Amino acid sequence: MDLSHTEEEQEFRARLRAWLAKVLPELPAKPSPDDWPGRRAYDLGWQRRLHDAGYAGLHWPVDAGGRGATPTQHLIFLEETERAGAPYVGANFVGLLHAGPTIAAEGTAGQRARWLPPVLRGEEVWCQGFSEPGAGSDLAALRTKAVRDGDAYVVTGSKIWTSHAEVADWCELLVRTDPAAPKHRGISWLAMPMDAPGITVRPLRTLAGSAEFAEVFLDEVRVPVANRVGAENDGWRVTMVTLSFERGTAFVGEVVACRRTLGALARTARANGRWDDPVLRRRLGRLYGEFGALWRLTQWNVSEAQGSGGVPGTGGSVFKLAYSHARQELYDVAAEVLGAGALSLEEEWTLERLSSLSYTIAAGTSQIQRNIVAERILGLPKGR
Repeated sequence: MDLSHTEEEQEFRARLRAWLAKVLPELPAKPSPDDWPGRRAYDLGWQRRLHDAGYAGLHWPVDAGGRGATPTQHLIFLEETERAGAPYVGANFVGLLHAGPTIAAEGTAGQRARWLPPVLRGEEVWCQGFSEPGAGSDLAALRTKAVRDGDAYVVTGSKIWTSHAEVADWCELLVRTDPAAPKHRGISWLAMPMDAPGITVRPLRTLAGSAEFAEVFLDEVRVPVANRVGAENDGWRVTMVTLSFERGTAFVGEVVACRRTLGALARTARANGRWDDPVLRRRLGRLYGEFGALWRLTQWNVSEAQGSGGVPGTGGSVFKLAYSHARQELYDVAAEVLGAGALSLEEEWTLERLSSLSYTIAAGTSQIQRNIVAERILGLPKGR
């Protein structure tokens, strides 16, 4: 991994900075956190601006509609947009960071042509229909069934923690197409239109008060067979591709955000007198080193993904495990620095702290990540 910047990459950073300085003051006000139609419009609008400026899907392959940027350019983009306070992907999260890269890696030419351009142009939103009430960490235990009926699957079942379902156009959906097969087999990956008859969406409110997740109930929903990504009953392998993006590269922008938050906490501690506490200074210093190491690991993971055709490796589980716990500690320290003022739900810090509690569960629990590291990286025998 070469961490030095070429003249071309330095010019790329300068152009990006200049563009961000021009366009960010022109953005409309952010909608209320509870206004999901407004948030969808805001996030899609930002994505359209990125597309028109040539920054959409920066690191996606050229034949998938991206720019085929180098890993370093991708990381520069993440650094500069975060430092400038630019909008994050928001409602575009699943389409840009999960479903889109999966379709780019596994889809047919027709599927890539149909689904990838609208994601990059900011025209369609995707949600993720993986987890079920009885299939969370043990995702392969899913029971939502899809029965073949001519050129369509008839899907019946339910999903939970379905990200952005209330504003989505499409759902990356896991279904069981062969109930007689072992649970890791007999699964298929479908692209389901969210306006199909038989779909009921019920938003779920989180601890932080937001409702970006939903329960989704499927009552004989017809999904065209042409919407299957990968072969029938090969969905578990395709799912591993999706999860490798989710754990390996989807959080990279948040590492930059956490490093910025850490700097803000240090400045606040100096201003309010907490900096005199040597224990607090040690905690902040250790977190500074930890997030610095996570950024280096991010660089390595992105470079590895580029070298393997764009699909991250199992090193993403190392990152996800370490990042989840570091983020929780960061906001524990934030509460210590801010004191009683951090208890107000009006404080952004508090909402971020509550949100951080979910990171050791979301995208695979820490226990699951430890198993992956033990079995697939260290070569340890599977537990019994």
